[in-house]
Amino acid sequence: MAMTNRRPDQNLDNNKNNQTDNEIHHLKNTIFALRKELENTTYGNQETVQQAVQRSSDEIQQLKSTATSLRDELESLRFEKDAAVQQAVQRSSDEIQQLKSTATSLRDELESQKFNFEKRIQERTLAKTDEHKHLQDTILKLRTELEQIHG
Repeated sequence: MAMTNRRPDQNLDNNKNNQTDNEIHHLKNTIFALRKELENTTYGNQETVQQAVQRSSDEIQQLKSTATSLRDELESLRFEKDAAVQQAVQRSSDEIQQLKSTATSLRDELESQKFNFEKRIQERTLAKTDEHKHLQDTILKLRTELEQIHG
């Protein structure tokens, strides 16, 4: 029966206290929910940032790998080009040497043929000279014989 002895402003105070308690409880729940949402948002943002950082890191690694691969390929192409140039120079050098050798051989053969040709000309000239001398000797001998016979 002590409850019935309450005064109306005491009921009003209790009612206000209950409202205030309810409001405080509601505000605490709202704060808790906002705090939870903020944590979830922060966690989500951190996770999004970490994923973005990881994607960027992966992309950087892929780009580095691609750059290294391209650099290696470029170096390989340079090596192949240098090797091809050296082979071409060597082939040209070999061909030049062969052509020089052929020219020398042809020059030697030409000189040999020229020498043989000149030798044959000299032999023929000598033979003709000998034949001419022999014919002149024969003419002289026959003339002398004719003169003796007709003499």
